[in-house]
Amino acid sequence: MKNKETCSRLNRVGGQAVLEGIMMKAGDNCCTACRLENGEVAVNDRKFVSVRKKHKWLNIPILRGVINFIEMMMLSYSTLTASAEMLGIDEEAEETKAEKWMKKHLGIKLFDILMVIALILGVALCLGLFIYLPTLAVSGVASLFGIEELGIWRAVPEGFLKIAIFILYIYLVSLMPDIRRTFEYHGAEHKSIACFEAGVELTPENAKKYTRFHPRCGTSFLFVMLFIGIIVSLFIPASLNNILRSVIKLLLVPVIVGLGYEFILFAGKHPNALTRILSAPGLWMQRLTTREPDEKQLEVAIIAMKCALPEEFPDFDRDAYIKKPEESKTDEGKAEA
Repeated sequence: MKNKETCSRLNRVGGQAVLEGIMMKAGDNCCTACRLENGEVAVNDRKFVSVRKKHKWLNIPILRGVINFIEMMMLSYSTLTASAEMLGIDEEAEETKAEKWMKKHLGIKLFDILMVIALILGVALCLGLFIYLPTLAVSGVASLFGIEELGIWRAVPEGFLKIAIFILYIYLVSLMPDIRRTFEYHGAEHKSIACFEAGVELTPENAKKYTRFHPRCGTSFLFVMLFIGIIVSLFIPASLNNILRSVIKLLLVPVIVGLGYEFILFAGKHPNALTRILSAPGLWMQRLTTREPDEKQLEVAIIAMKCALPEEFPDFDRDAYIKKPEESKTDEGKAEA
């Protein structure tokens, strides 16, 4: 049986892999740690207070999952932007006159605009690939074989085609070197969280022994949503045209997100045979979205976690591990002088 300390650590911390680093979130504390080119670790601390803390009625089941999803999307976007700034990606190219004008008069950077455009295009791509394309493809195959009516079971081939597209998409992006390295940090995030939840001393050597698969992972959440989407889609009339059917599916996304959140929350708090069986497909997908990290990547994950949990690690001397980006620049300036 698990002791009280171990049980109290479950669901205490979550994270996200970013560019050359990891963001850890514990309560309102968010800490992003990134490995710079010079080998130092840069860190960014901030607070992220959920609107559910201010308005308790938003914590009702299903609705809380929708709110959490929206907030995590916002946090994910801002964290990716912060990691890019920490690594100096948005400062590599010399600013043009137009960029300087935008920064001075509008208070925004071209990099920020590009990030927003990329986000919009990403959402559009997801809607096309995972909502409209499966509906159109199943209709096309049915017409090819002269099947006029598929009935309520039309949702089944649509759902499994959606899952196949999702797996293929993840596999293809995992072949990209930069994405593969991000997946290694994803594995470091999971291993360090597993080590922490087990109540074991948090070191790279100890964390390396733990699994890189975690039931509360966003990959598992997406996979659960795909399966729930099949069940929910069974209630959409199969006689509707493809566009209307796709619009209804889009409108039902909040319901699917809410149900998926409740399942992931339950599975994380009740690790038993049933939840392990139901979580198995999502955990299997993590074989693609996580990779085995090295000890330096685990060190970054541990730094981010300890900074996000100051009450758990009061003796952690972050200055012994961390050199802020501005300190590195100062040192470089002294060296050049």
